[in-house]
Amino acid sequence: MYMVLTGILLVAAVVLGIWVWRYKKQTEYMLYQIGILEQEGTNYRLSSYCRVGKTEQLIEEINHIMDKNRSTVAALKRGNRSYRESIISISHDIRTPLTSAKGYTQMLLGENGADAEKQRAYMENIERRIDDVTGMLELLFEYARLEADEISLQYEKLNLGNMFADTLSLFYEDFVRTGFEPSIDIAGIPVYIYADSHGVKRILENLVKNALVHGTGDYRFSLLKKGDLAEITVSNRTDSIEDKDMERIFDRFYTTDQSRTRRTTGLGLAIVKLFAEKMGGKAEAGLEKGIFTIKVVFPTVL
Repeated sequence: MYMVLTGILLVAAVVLGIWVWRYKKQTEYMLYQIGILEQEGTNYRLSSYCRVGKTEQLIEEINHIMDKNRSTVAALKRGNRSYRESIISISHDIRTPLTSAKGYTQMLLGENGADAEKQRAYMENIERRIDDVTGMLELLFEYARLEADEISLQYEKLNLGNMFADTLSLFYEDFVRTGFEPSIDIAGIPVYIYADSHGVKRILENLVKNALVHGTGDYRFSLLKKGDLAEITVSNRTDSIEDKDMERIFDRFYTTDQSRTRRTTGLGLAIVKLFAEKMGGKAEAGLEKGIFTIKVVFPTVL
């Protein structure tokens, strides 16, 4: 009996010793791996040295937390990079007209003997540059308030067809100057939506302005009622938008390399998308064989 008890205790001691040894090895291996994790930029994940207790479950939980943390850090880095790019872009866009206005001011002050016609031309150029900066700042302010959800939307029943026609008529002279007559197709029946009138006007104006800035002809504007949806489509030929731009076309301050010399802040389409989504609609864009198309869709009401 004594020998049996001694044997049992001996086996138990051996098993316990092996378990303690395995536990120690597992812990040491985990500490070694955690040291590797402290190195910045690593995608290393913890692994098990040997099965013991619930250490494998612990490892999986740690890996899960690390994966979430890495995703958060990556998102913050992208956000910071986007923020820096945004500051650079808007600084460039504001500085350009201000520099031009300063140049005209210096010419105006330096040419004391300039005739009245030349002085008037200088003043008109200065005024245009100031208007450019004012417009940019207004867009920036509106976007900031919109993104922060500080704009209170006042919903009402709107005749989208009438609003679209009115908006296009405001830009008639601009299209005359392009030398291209736009194709306009507005549904023959009333198309009603329930939305904020300011938001819808801003969407329509920005869509037309974007076409004028980036378009090189073949301007097409349509409003169709498809089932219970109102579909606004704006398309035009372009030489300043490429396939690589499409994934960022609605990003704030994003402007294509080719359009950097044009008067644009990269906020127009960002505002279109934000307003559309806040009013229950959506905006999407496409590029095919040099034709750039934007579609904005809203649910209709009777």
